[in-house]
Amino acid sequence: MKDFKNSVVYQIYPKSFNDSNNDGLGDLRGVVEKLDYLEGLGVDYIWLTPFFVSPQNDNGYDIADYYNIDPAYGTMEDFEALVEGATKRNIKIMLDMVFNHTSTHHVWFQKALQGDSKYKNYYIFRKGENGNPPTNWVSKFGGNAWEYVEQFDEYYLHLFDVTQADLNWENPELRQEVYNVVNFWIEKGVKGFRLDVINLISKPDLLENDYIGDGRRFYTDGPRIHQYLKELNENTFGKHEDIITVGEMSSTTIENCLKYSNPDEKELSMVFNFHHLKVDYKDGDKWKLKEFDFAELKDLLNTWQTSMMEGNGWNAVFWCNHDQPRIVSRLGDDKNYHEQSAKMLATAIHCLRGTPYIYQGEEIGMTNPYFNDINKYRDVESLNYYNILREQGHTEEETYDIIMARSRDNSRTPMQWNSDVNAGFSEGTPWIGVIDNYETINVERNLSDENSIYNHYKKLIHLRKQYNVIADGTYEPMLVDHEAVYAYRRLLDNEVLMVLNNFYGKDTTVTLNIEDFDDYTCLLSNYESQNLTNQMTLRPYESIIFYKKTK
Repeated sequence: MKDFKNSVVYQIYPKSFNDSNNDGLGDLRGVVEKLDYLEGLGVDYIWLTPFFVSPQNDNGYDIADYYNIDPAYGTMEDFEALVEGATKRNIKIMLDMVFNHTSTHHVWFQKALQGDSKYKNYYIFRKGENGNPPTNWVSKFGGNAWEYVEQFDEYYLHLFDVTQADLNWENPELRQEVYNVVNFWIEKGVKGFRLDVINLISKPDLLENDYIGDGRRFYTDGPRIHQYLKELNENTFGKHEDIITVGEMSSTTIENCLKYSNPDEKELSMVFNFHHLKVDYKDGDKWKLKEFDFAELKDLLNTWQTSMMEGNGWNAVFWCNHDQPRIVSRLGDDKNYHEQSAKMLATAIHCLRGTPYIYQGEEIGMTNPYFNDINKYRDVESLNYYNILREQGHTEEETYDIIMARSRDNSRTPMQWNSDVNAGFSEGTPWIGVIDNYETINVERNLSDENSIYNHYKKLIHLRKQYNVIADGTYEPMLVDHEAVYAYRRLLDNEVLMVLNNFYGKDTTVTLNIEDFDDYTCLLSNYESQNLTNQMTLRPYESIIFYKKTK
């Protein structure tokens, strides 16, 4: 039985999680070594970002072989040991599959370059126009999204890095290859799949220039996307009651996400959307900074919660992942109210309608590293945009301010286990630097403090399993116009859960107008708890969960 509504998923970026052989790179054995820690936290699924054979131009999202494990991460025996160890602890494994594109090192693409028509049709090759690429679409990593291949006098499409060639889902032979990959890993005991940028796989029949944008409006939630997902479901994970799926939906819409995640549609279990993580993008541009728009954040969370509920869809709810800055540095205050703001942000997400996702280190309040030297960065996007920003006329200081706020490497620094060398991640030289604050922010210190951020997350996970209203209740916005507080109710039969979250570092007053406030008890707070009253003062970044059950 799929139990994803009361489950919690923990995302691991293996390269940065735990290094078992001290070569500076995290690996699968490193994950096995930390299974007791994850069991203690109480998570139900481990989502592993790609560990398949890859040249690592995009940290593994450029897959060169879907069936084999990159030696840097270990062996198939290591993976099997991970599945076995996790299963013993009632934890299931979720794999991250990239089916929008492959690495250009993949044997399919190499055969395509050799002129093999079968494999060339696995990709999207097109003739140019008057010496120009087929369209003016912009790659997600900067530059044109088409790369010229001289021997064909054609271009191939790459919505991401030039070494990530987009697959041609119009080709049924290619779709069958995808089914084979998914079924292979199901046989290995995998119980979940996260599908990378899956809503980009259906390209339009007519490829045309975009004179008002970067091209995404033509291929996002494309013309046959729902057909392809239904077929994928029918031929693979849909045959198994105990497998869950989550689609990463880039620049998507609520209408499409309802179709993706409504169980009647037989596509996916749930969806990620990222609209709420663009509220600090000036003019919608990731590389332009502004203070986050709290009113917009509230409106987006309320709109998605209510609309997905009304349409019987299901959200993956989250702040952090391997592509996003650390949320305590982004929406919290990692200097003056580190613990309080980290706990508040956790509470705000974990009591929502949806399946919560925790990204490694989030549960101990890991921060952005604030690297001010481009040589410390490893992410291809960050390195590209460092040059782009300088070419645009930004000073070096302005450029670093932007990169420090936006880089995907913010979330990719080594997991901070203890105060030993390299934060206990590795005795070797880590592939990317450890954050300077690891002596105070680490797992060991969190485990020894009953009021730690870690223990707050642990309590939130337990509450989801203990109170059905969190997993199954309806969602009702509260205090919609309040300038500092994000608040909501969850309702189920005779249960009411009320969640109040102060998003700012100063006291703020709320007026609730509740008649039966004496019936509520405090389930969890990030300060010494206070009783519910009709007028309350919330302290800086204070969050409180109140609960009542009527007879």
